[in-house]
Amino acid sequence: MKSALDQFDENLSRALALSGLAKTLVGLTTAVVDLTDIYRASLVLGVSALDQFVHEFVRLGMLEVHQGTRPPTDANLSFRIPLSAVRTGFADPSRSDWLDASVRDAHSWLSFQRPEKIAGAIRLISEVKLWEEVGGAVGSDASAVKVRLIAIVDRRNQIAHEADMDPTNPGSRWPIDDTLVEDALNYIRLLAHAIYSSTV
Repeated sequence: MKSALDQFDENLSRALALSGLAKTLVGLTTAVVDLTDIYRASLVLGVSALDQFVHEFVRLGMLEVHQGTRPPTDANLSFRIPLSAVRTGFADPSRSDWLDASVRDAHSWLSFQRPEKIAGAIRLISEVKLWEEVGGAVGSDASAVKVRLIAIVDRRNQIAHEADMDPTNPGSRWPIDDTLVEDALNYIRLLAHAIYSSTV
């Protein structure tokens, strides 16, 4: 499961590098050149890194449950699998490719960005009270952690779904800068590592 965290770190580093590029270019260009879309892309990429981490972490955890190296949870035992996959599993219990494909298929249309969605996914591999554990790991309480994550995801959604347009100021986009983006990305890193350490 460490591979999921390693991939997350690589993905988040790319998002941070993009923000760093924008910050460097700001110092090399005039104010006429609008570089804020690079910051927007960086934030979207960072939230995507968290989403992909949860997908991979849970998929690998589900495989560990199947292999007997992780105890099953109630949510895990209720996970729905197509009969075709069940038949494959019965035919050769040593194989896990059928489960891998089933988890990928079931989760392919899901987004694991919001706190309740992330916690629901983690329940497939751990009974931990996720946000209480994560809050303790980051020196906060569960409610504050969730509120901050929701704010980051909402900001990402403004960019991804609304072209970051400010409806209170027609024709203008919401302001964004390196401080906003890097604070959000560093918080996402903190959360992903806390999720990992709370559930392995």
